[in-house]
Amino acid sequence: LALALALPSVALENGLARTPPMGWMSWERFRCNVDCQTDPRNCISEQLFLEMADRLAEDGWRELGYEYINIDDCWSAKQRDVAGQLVPDPKRFPRGIKALADYIHARGLKLGIYADLGIFTCGGYPGTMLEHVKQDAQTFAAWGVDMLKLDGCYSSAEEQAKGYPEMARALNATGRPIVYSCSWPAYQGGLPPKVNYTILAEICNLWRNYEDIQDSWESVLSIVDWFFTNQDVLQPTAGPGHWNDPDMLIIGNFGLSYEQSRSQMALWTVMAAPLLMSTDLRTISPSAKEILQNRLMIQINQDPLGIQGRRIVKEKSHIEVFLRPLSQAASALVFFSRRTDMPFRYTTSLAKLHFPEDAVYEVQDVFVGKIIEALKTADNFSVVINPSGVVMWYLRPMALPVQPQ
Repeated sequence: LALALALPSVALENGLARTPPMGWMSWERFRCNVDCQTDPRNCISEQLFLEMADRLAEDGWRELGYEYINIDDCWSAKQRDVAGQLVPDPKRFPRGIKALADYIHARGLKLGIYADLGIFTCGGYPGTMLEHVKQDAQTFAAWGVDMLKLDGCYSSAEEQAKGYPEMARALNATGRPIVYSCSWPAYQGGLPPKVNYTILAEICNLWRNYEDIQDSWESVLSIVDWFFTNQDVLQPTAGPGHWNDPDMLIIGNFGLSYEQSRSQMALWTVMAAPLLMSTDLRTISPSAKEILQNRLMIQINQDPLGIQGRRIVKEKSHIEVFLRPLSQAASALVFFSRRTDMPFRYTTSLAKLHFPEDAVYEVQDVFVGKIIEALKTADNFSVVINPSGVVMWYLRPMALPVQPQ
């Protein structure tokens, strides 16, 4: 109740993240590797983030909207300084975070950083306890940080209920626009009554609802299952300025096949999820890059209406269909196969998928680019979906039925 009464002064009101944030994040691929002596190329260090910034700026990512370079856990020294301030590890970040931010900003990119609302971060580095919230917000603003991910290891439910709204206020008070990513719901099971999504959408720009993604198809499926099983609760909470975050894109790593990589991209896009890659952009394969740089896919993900899609069909044949409404009466459809045997021919019609009667659509295959002219709602069509793969369509209305007054 106290939290509900305090709501008007809590609201983030930062005007940020009107579409899902896009960028790169260190955690899934590089974890808490701090051994720069034996593994200088892959450790959490200034060098890693400088190199990833160069790749975003020079390899076509930035122009597509991938603009955040996000430092995750294990960046700081093991103690705060004498003034109680967080400081980066002096060996791994010799020039400090401000210099790194300046470099990133000079390349037309933005810097994200990680903190944890608790005694320690999940990796055992100094946490942001309640008495440090204001100080840390001011520190991040002074460094030129553009996004904060606030984790929840080593904190109680009571501390989280105080600390997450407190950080929203503290970030607002700095006067610097900082996108605020909360892990609060993930630590409270992700669902009401423990999680109040109305309050959360007033406090945070995006939030982790569920477990960390791992580099495996099994992990991707568990996230997809949880999000769409609970879509009635989660789907209405997303929109411009406040997004459900199913965690990072692992395309380009080791755990997903080509088909599974396309599936993750399509399903994250239909969920209106943030597109935060966690892969080595210095060595990424052409096929992974092609999936992540698909222009039509990104256009759909970044649709200004910001409506999160839903699963609308779950067949006994292990085919599922997802629909995301887009601006200008367009839509995205994803046909997804959970089969593991062979490509499956799935036949349906837009009428069966509850599209308006007598409408006519131009359909574009998001991956192949092929266009189907003048598909009527009543027309039957077939798509062939590979095992653990997707077919994704972008539908633009050519003629809509006249709505009765």
